[in-house]
Amino acid sequence: MSYQVLARKWRSRSFQELVGQSHVLQALVNALDQNRLHHAYLFTGTRGVGKTTIARILAKCLNCEIGVSSTPCSQCSACHEIDEGRFIDLIEVDAASRTKVEDTRELLDNVQYAPTRGRFKVYLIDEVHMLSTHSFNALLKTLEEPPPHVKFLLATTDPQKLPVTILSRCLQFCLKNMTPDLIVGHLENILTQEQLVYDSAALWQLARAADGSMRDALSLTDQAIAFGNGKVAEAEVSAMLGTIDQRQVLRMVQALATGHAATVLAAISHLAEHAPDYRMVLDDMLTVLHRVAIAQVVPEAIDNSQGDREFLVELASSMTAEDVQLFYQVGLVGKKDLPLAPEPRSGFEMALLRMLAFRPDGAPASTSMLKGSTPSGATSGEDELSDSSEPEPEPEPEPEPVVQSSPVIDLSKTISVVESISSPQEPETPAIDSFEPPAPIPDMAMKQDKVEPTVIEKSVSHVQSEQPPHLTEVPLDAYDSMMPDVAPVMDGSEQASTGLASVYDGVVEGGGTPAVESKAKPEVLTPVKRIPEMPPVEERVLLPDLNQKTWVMVFRGLPVGGVTGTLGSHCEFLGSQNGELQLRLDTQTSTLYNDSHRQRIEKSLSDYFQQPINVLLDIAPVSSETPAAWRMRKISERLQEAKDSIYSDVELQVLINEFSGMVLDDSIQPIGNIIK
Repeated sequence: MSYQVLARKWRSRSFQELVGQSHVLQALVNALDQNRLHHAYLFTGTRGVGKTTIARILAKCLNCEIGVSSTPCSQCSACHEIDEGRFIDLIEVDAASRTKVEDTRELLDNVQYAPTRGRFKVYLIDEVHMLSTHSFNALLKTLEEPPPHVKFLLATTDPQKLPVTILSRCLQFCLKNMTPDLIVGHLENILTQEQLVYDSAALWQLARAADGSMRDALSLTDQAIAFGNGKVAEAEVSAMLGTIDQRQVLRMVQALATGHAATVLAAISHLAEHAPDYRMVLDDMLTVLHRVAIAQVVPEAIDNSQGDREFLVELASSMTAEDVQLFYQVGLVGKKDLPLAPEPRSGFEMALLRMLAFRPDGAPASTSMLKGSTPSGATSGEDELSDSSEPEPEPEPEPEPVVQSSPVIDLSKTISVVESISSPQEPETPAIDSFEPPAPIPDMAMKQDKVEPTVIEKSVSHVQSEQPPHLTEVPLDAYDSMMPDVAPVMDGSEQASTGLASVYDGVVEGGGTPAVESKAKPEVLTPVKRIPEMPPVEERVLLPDLNQKTWVMVFRGLPVGGVTGTLGSHCEFLGSQNGELQLRLDTQTSTLYNDSHRQRIEKSLSDYFQQPINVLLDIAPVSSETPAAWRMRKISERLQEAKDSIYSDVELQVLINEFSGMVLDDSIQPIGNIIK
């Protein structure tokens, strides 16, 4: 007898033998047991999940000689003939090869005749979505009202292509993809009964490669048996599928967790010897990272189906959640970019190096990881470098404008005071931050370092006595911003910082000679607060003073906007008398005007003058300047001033003459607030 493949040999013969699809079985079993049978069933799902198998079992349940039930006897002649595929009343049609309307009409011509042997005449139409539009139209009426002895069983992998008129006439059952657990369990049962040696890890590889299809898993198992000479071993299955050993993937993820780029590149070199599909390697790494993320949150949810649970839990404890999420996201992006790389290996390497480069541990750590080795002497010389090096000076901010009322300091004399009180034997300190006050001096340093009062008094008197002919005045709020320039001159000693603080405090608080104590005290420089400039306050126009010129000022102060503001800005003032204002709206802008706009203007004017105002508004051409015309005139004047300023600029004229340039008038914009 010829060999029969596993997919056909181990096809389920009853609902009890069926693996998975419990949601479909429950509905069919209840319908059969209660004799609530529909005349048309539609089974949808991907390939190899049991659509045709369920349809044949249903046909056996309908035509079993014992009776209609969910458990056919599988002993009668009807059950045997259906299992062998030769039952005369089970008409199987391959719609992919019989798409013409003539084939469908020929098929339906025999619907009216009673079944020959069985209880029902069952039409099993596979890949029904391949039928033509005319075939569907020919099938509609019969599918809606078939004879009582006819049952239609339709199967398709693409239900979206079916007309809604077909879908509405059928009971639709969507079959799910098989999970790897179900596939592995079914394969273990089959291989045990076939008395074949297998590895559990190999079965998991086959289950993942099947991608939810039980038929694909059985076909791959047949291939693995032939490849392994009667055994299903992990190494042979990996070689057959073109996949890599799962331990190599785990080692690569572990290398990423340590952050050593050299280890990662070495693992890639070892992996390249097997000529793997790098896209599949990324998929395996993403699967491992997904399980690691679950192990970090719920360790109990990780099973040991692949024999790596202990390793994954240990790996999850050594990685941060941020690293896992980053590696996973970079891996997803790397899969998308892999076809764009010059070589698959280079794209794979760049994806892994990108994982290391963007780790949230910090830039210095990532840099050292990418180098692959730590430079010699880096650890020993780190402290020495931090002690001897000075921080880079910050860029000097622009000084604030000079305020006449602020007290001033002669910086040159202050620096001379610092130099006179500085000690050259003291160690050098970093430059003073231009924005933060100096740190308080420790008590121990205070006890050791003493400031001579005579030296400070002499220096201060020297500052007061000498008056240079040209004295540069700097306000106190700009003094802090100039401290980076003072810091390099200072010797960095504690006496210098203390003396400078004393001089500074004396000038700020007393306005005269600073009071210097015999002992240096840590002083904190308090920055001078800047008083914000208040916007100019426009004078409020009184009602008796309202005229054509002041009308513009009054309207600009009204809280009106939108259409009302636009209409009001085109109004001309005519006069006022006894609380009544006469306005004239320009004819060209009166299209959207209605009385509600007049009422809003009237209310705003009443609030402005703080008395009831009645607005009389007529529509006619205006003869004087309206607020809108005033605004356009001001904008034009400011633009002209900006152009005159540009064209009168000497340096700009030199550039134009030197490079044969030209000024684009449309690009000139006045500087300042927009006129409202």
